[in-house]
Amino acid sequence: MPPKPRVYITAPIMETGISPLRSRAGIEVYSGPLPMPRQMLLDKASKADALLCILSDQIDQAFFDACPNLGIVSQHAVGYNNIDLAAASRAGVWITNTPGVLTEATADVAWALILAISRRVVEADSVMRSGGYTTWEPQFMLGADIYGKTLGILGAGRIGSAVARRSVGWRMKVLYHSRSQNPEMEKELQATRVDFSRLLQESDFLSVHLPLTKDTHHLIGAEEIARMKSTAFLINTARGPIIDEAALVTALQEIRIAGAGLDVYENEPKMMPGLKELENAILLPHIGSSTIHTREEMARVAGENILCYLQGKRPLSIVNPEVLPPAIASS
Repeated sequence: MPPKPRVYITAPIMETGISPLRSRAGIEVYSGPLPMPRQMLLDKASKADALLCILSDQIDQAFFDACPNLGIVSQHAVGYNNIDLAAASRAGVWITNTPGVLTEATADVAWALILAISRRVVEADSVMRSGGYTTWEPQFMLGADIYGKTLGILGAGRIGSAVARRSVGWRMKVLYHSRSQNPEMEKELQATRVDFSRLLQESDFLSVHLPLTKDTHHLIGAEEIARMKSTAFLINTARGPIIDEAALVTALQEIRIAGAGLDVYENEPKMMPGLKELENAILLPHIGSSTIHTREEMARVAGENILCYLQGKRPLSIVNPEVLPPAIASS
């Protein structure tokens, strides 16, 4: 009887991602401190037929050179900027991800940031815990209105659209800038597609929902922030390097914009010096998809993508379909 294929998983994940594989493969899961040490990743992956990885794992040319027997890298995330896609395709390795299943949870966190930064929720909580609230005052803890304001969506894909839909209860005007037109959002929300400059100039809340590419790296820097309203708030639940974090810190320190809500960072998990001291910034530790249901679904899709590979079937989601054999690509 031939040995079972070997699957290596670089972090503990929900059982929904592991259980479908148990009867088909030998499974090993890394359980040490994250991120997984680089040399250990190379050693373990070099002996595996399939790898299930997370965003902190660097999957580059050196990785593929060290892992000639690997057939699939299943990313436990929708984004894959930690993976050298060109190198993967040259090596003939399938790269899969988990789109769709984290849309609503991430949109909820974007709105949590919008609400919290505009109404100074974190500051207010700190005042109560420190005993700083002594009496009601007419000008105490003044925040910004959301109702009737303009919501700008930078990147109107699944998550950007979900964030826009949540604006209905606040009767917001929705503007968006995206590579492609979004007719559904325009019809449902009367959203208007605008150029990038207008989005910056007119948004009261600008929410970022782009993938990280060479074209979107530092897309929002000092010049772009300078075009925003001084009363505007910048929200990022996408990828940290889309925003020049040093420029953002300076703008917040000088109150060039009213505030920012961040769930991602340019050099994650590190923050730019000066950021954590700012009261006009709310900082979350990349929890956009962090609900039980969403993480179960992410694990399930990541596991099923590997199962499809082992069974010779087209995966649920693949980002480099050119590597698929013709019989599988057409199925």
